[in-house]
Amino acid sequence: MPTVQETPVAQPDQQPPKPRGGRNLPAAIGVGVGLGAVIAASLFVVKAFFLVVVTAAVAVGVWELTSRLSERKEIHVPREPLLLGSVAMLVTGYFAGAQWAAAVLALTGLAVMIWRMSAPPENYLRDITAGIFTAFYVPFLATFVALMLSADDGSWRILLFLVVTICSDTGAYAVGYKFGRNKLAPTISPGKTREGLAGGIGLSMLAGALLMQYVIDDGTWWQGLILGGCAAVIATLGDLAESMIKRDLGIKDMGTLLPGHGGIMDRLDSLLPTAPVVWLLLAAFVGG
Repeated sequence: MPTVQETPVAQPDQQPPKPRGGRNLPAAIGVGVGLGAVIAASLFVVKAFFLVVVTAAVAVGVWELTSRLSERKEIHVPREPLLLGSVAMLVTGYFAGAQWAAAVLALTGLAVMIWRMSAPPENYLRDITAGIFTAFYVPFLATFVALMLSADDGSWRILLFLVVTICSDTGAYAVGYKFGRNKLAPTISPGKTREGLAGGIGLSMLAGALLMQYVIDDGTWWQGLILGGCAAVIATLGDLAESMIKRDLGIKDMGTLLPGHGGIMDRLDSLLPTAPVVWLLLAAFVGG
């Protein structure tokens, strides 16, 4: 019998595996290093310049959030009073303190209500509710960064705040990637695991203990353990909260400004809710 030659089946092209989460890892690392350099230079060269960096980030974050609300839900938030109020909140918090910043938040909410009156009354309540939420969520929470910065050792307090929050995210990613089995909140963020949360809390507590002991005047290691643990939990909840917002809007990222990271709001999601917690604990442990 003649030998029948089988036609080889074409093999699909082997595609390189995508980075976890679909991110461009080299771009993400490059942007992260660049942001770190800007933050370090502004903190330890001219401290007040860091306030300018925070204010710019908040303004972009407000623009991103209100833009997505308009595009995806047709919620039209008055941007002008929000942007003006955002700058005023941060500057007032830095120079005058928390009470004046809270007063500016109230005035911003009132300005949003008045500004929206120039449009037809349909969806008025929806639009001003979203505007007041935006004023609280982005600039008011960021005001606690300005409050930390205003202290005599403000640069070191900000460093502590940033490090414990970043360690929470880094520890959760590393441990979750290697050992994650049990989902933390599968309907909100399928990539998060309970093991990752434990890793993030552990690394954040370690960083907090070291920095409180050796960097913050009159701080002790056990205070750092408490601060780091609380920061990690709140950072995770903040991340989940923004994931809820993005799922409701039907988007993956709030913006595209930062290659490999998404938008500014995608980097602020864990920092914003953590700021008031770290500020409060530092005030309780070592004073304002």
